[in-house]
Amino acid sequence: MRAMRTVSPVLDLVPRFGNAPGILCLGAHCDDIEIGVGGTLLELAARYPGASLDCVVFASNPPREAETRAALAELSSGFAAVTIDVQRFRNGFFPYVGAAIKDYFESLKARLSPDVVFTHAREDRHQDHREISNLTWNTFRDHLILEYEIAKYDGDMGQANAYVEVSAAHARRKLNCLVEHFATQRSRPWFRRENFEALMRCRSIECNARSGYAEAFHARKLRLG
Repeated sequence: MRAMRTVSPVLDLVPRFGNAPGILCLGAHCDDIEIGVGGTLLELAARYPGASLDCVVFASNPPREAETRAALAELSSGFAAVTIDVQRFRNGFFPYVGAAIKDYFESLKARLSPDVVFTHAREDRHQDHREISNLTWNTFRDHLILEYEIAKYDGDMGQANAYVEVSAAHARRKLNCLVEHFATQRSRPWFRRENFEALMRCRSIECNARSGYAEAFHARKLRLG
């Protein structure tokens, strides 16, 4: 009798990208990338020596920009090359200033050709998140795109179909990073360490992660070579 399979199927990036994939993370607001992809960034840096990372945050103000730069610097410390680009598009108004954001996406396309793009989920009901997701698909048409999730009031999280197991050490590092760096968000009732940990715990059940932690993504198109 064959032994029961105890782990989910795994697709490794190494055969295509080698040990140095280029990774692009897009976030509408300061803390979006850290919440949705923080553990995954730590895992990718550990698994792929030589990988490069570009992070773009589209809405900010001086206090929040300082927070996200510090947080992203910590989470990306294992990458061979890192750029952190923080813009000042008007928070909450992305659909109404879409032409300017579209122009900025075109400038990204002209200078970046990432192997993997992390962006907001298409069904996310936050208007800024949704605009960034739409423009990601409009701009990076020949790239692997993985959409991350953020738990919030809208209750719009769907059924993920791609997972990254996050080690217990990396999960703790992500959680510590969020609560330590984002002082401006600590008064918000949803910005709680236990909430972020609970989501990672639940997603670990879905992919049978041995560590007990995982981050989940929507992979709408995936071509196997």
